[in-house]
Amino acid sequence: MEAAGGWMGFDQFMALALYTPGLGYYANDSRKFGQMPGSGSDFVTAPELSPRFGQTLARQVAQALQATATSEVWEFGAGSGALALQVLDALGPQVTRYTIVDLSGSLQARQRALLAGHGDKVRWVSELPAQMQGVVIGNEVLDAMPVQLLARVGGAWHERGVALLGEDFAHADRPTELRPPMEVTGSHDYLTEIHPQAEAFVRTLADRLKAGAVFLLDYGFPEHEYYHPQRSMGTVMCHRGHLTDADALQDVGEKDITAHVNFTGVALAGQEAGFQVLGYTSQARFLLNCGLLEGMDNAPLAERAMVQKLINEHEMGELFKVIGFVVDSAACPWSGWQAMGFEVGDRAHTL
Repeated sequence: MEAAGGWMGFDQFMALALYTPGLGYYANDSRKFGQMPGSGSDFVTAPELSPRFGQTLARQVAQALQATATSEVWEFGAGSGALALQVLDALGPQVTRYTIVDLSGSLQARQRALLAGHGDKVRWVSELPAQMQGVVIGNEVLDAMPVQLLARVGGAWHERGVALLGEDFAHADRPTELRPPMEVTGSHDYLTEIHPQAEAFVRTLADRLKAGAVFLLDYGFPEHEYYHPQRSMGTVMCHRGHLTDADALQDVGEKDITAHVNFTGVALAGQEAGFQVLGYTSQARFLLNCGLLEGMDNAPLAERAMVQKLINEHEMGELFKVIGFVVDSAACPWSGWQAMGFEVGDRAHTL
C-alpha cells in the first residue's frame, strides 16, 4: 500500500488478500471447504453437499466431449478436489486427461491426495498453454476473481479503492471515467462492481480453446438485474466459519472475498472473442435437465436433503446460474448442438 502511494484499487487489494503466496486466503493452509463449521471450514460448495452434483455435471461433460470429438477436461479452481473426483469416477475412460488449473499450493496438495487413485491421468498447471482442447468446467471460479468497485456519491462516479488510515485499511474514493455497463437510474448513492478480470478470463479461454466447450457455474444475475437501482450496496461479501459479512478490509487473508457474477458481461466477452453461447439457466434447471433426480426414489433421507439444497430456490437452485459456451466456427462440425443442460428453461434471451 505504501509503495502504491497510499491508495490502490479494490481489485488489486482483493487479489493480494486472496492470492499473495503464503498469506492470501487461497494461498494459506486454512481448510476453506467443508459442510460444517466444526470442521474448520468457511463455506460449502455444491460438490461437498452431494456427489450427485459432480455425477450429474459429468453427464453434460460426457455429451460435450462426444459432440466436440475431444477427450480432455480442464477444471479451474478445483477446491477440495471433490468435483474432479466425482467427474473422473463418472466418466472413466471417456476422459484421457484431467487438467486442474489452481494457484493454491495448499489446495493442490489436498487435491493430489484425494485424486491419487486416478494416477497419471490428472495433472496440475499454473497457466494455460497457447492452445488447448476439451471441456472446461469451473464451479464458483468467477466470483473469486477481483472486481473494481464503482461508487456514485452525490451524483458523481468514483472508483472506490483502499487506503491506509493509521495502521488500518479504509475505503477511499477517487473520481473516475469508469461506469457500469448500463445506466443505473436514479440519483441516489449507489455502490456496485465491474468485472474486467472475469471477462478477460473468458476471452482468454476463447482465444486458447481450439475445440471444445465451457460450463461455468456461479452465483449472479443478468445485467439488468445486477445493476437494478435497488441493488445499491453492491454484492461484495466475505465468508468465514460459515458466516458472511460485508467488510473485506478486516481480517485480511483470513476469509474469502467474493462478488456476484454479471452473466451478461461474461456472455458478451465470450461472444466477442469467438465463442457461441450454448445456453444460460439456473443451476436447478440445469441439474434437472441433466438427470439429477434419476434413481433418487430409494435414496436415504439425508442424501435427498442434500440434493434438495442444490435445487431449492431458497438454497442454491435459483441464485446459482450456469452458462455454457462452445467454439464458434463454420468449420467446426460441433457448432450448433443442443447441450442437455439447457434443453428446458434456457434463459439466454434474458442476458
